Amino acid sequence: MSATYHEKRLLRDMQSLPSSCMQGALAIGNFDGVHCGHAQLIERLVQAARKVAGPAVVLTFDPAPLALLRPDIMPPKLTTFERRTELLRRLGVDWVIAYPTQRSTLEWSAEEFFQKIVVECLKAKAIVEGENFFFGKDRQGNIETLQKLVALNQMTLDVVAMTQAESQVVSSSRVRELLQRGDVATANRCLTAPYSIVGRVGVGAQRGRDLGFPTANLVDVETLIPGSGVYVAMAEVGGRFYPAAVHIGPNPTYGESHLKVEAHLIGFQGDIYGNSVSIEFQDRIRDVRRFANVEELREQLQRDIAQAAQLAKV
Repeated sequence: MSATYHEKRLLRDMQSLPSSCMQGALAIGNFDGVHCGHAQLIERLVQAARKVAGPAVVLTFDPAPLALLRPDIMPPKLTTFERRTELLRRLGVDWVIAYPTQRSTLEWSAEEFFQKIVVECLKAKAIVEGENFFFGKDRQGNIETLQKLVALNQMTLDVVAMTQAESQVVSSSRVRELLQRGDVATANRCLTAPYSIVGRVGVGAQRGRDLGFPTANLVDVETLIPGSGVYVAMAEVGGRFYPAAVHIGPNPTYGESHLKVEAHLIGFQGDIYGNSVSIEFQDRIRDVRRFANVEELREQLQRDIAQAAQLAKV
């Protein structure tokens, strides 16, 4: 588990791109979650970059085009751009460009986008894309369009077939569905790294402390929070890692109905209010339920923490 990333390799300004990110192999897409399908595509991207003796470059979008076009149906993110960069760098990508999406850009035709970004800005020599790639206004450009544009500009094109895991196509949508169901174990098998969230420790009701099991109450989480349940996880705070039992959901024993993310860091002592904590999920151990009394809740928490301590993998 790692909370580090390569900020200098995450570019956000298209006006001052370094020459070292040009004349290489390029892949365009959201790459949210960086799943196994993305990994297969990146492997081919790195190979293409070697053939043209240039960098392996990923171009993604900030915000995602759907956030501007249809914010009402925009799904929650699986990764921040910093986390996405970290995961893509692990796979061998040299540069990640978070293109600053604007409404005017989304009006470009496929041909305009290709000319302005691929040819003029990045001077790419090779393109690697998935078979379901679309680009340009209203997604008018597809793989056939891309093949024609690549041929006109003396580039190479490698089209990568979609990846399957457990008899289903791996996609960011599939990963979201699994996480929303609380099936983090299956979601992790689709991902290149265990699913994680980052939040700031806020002040909660402090009932965990009264019960003998203090928890970090995570707020300001930018990415998708898995479905309600109690999870085995690893938590990172201040560069140190701890097994954790994480409760996601309401606390019906106390008559609460609002969702909370509460993590008990096993073996941790100290005050971390206001600190950033990263939670890396490994498995789900039970549903959220109401207990008859506080003593019954305390006994269940003891079992949860013992199970998390036993199952958590560093």
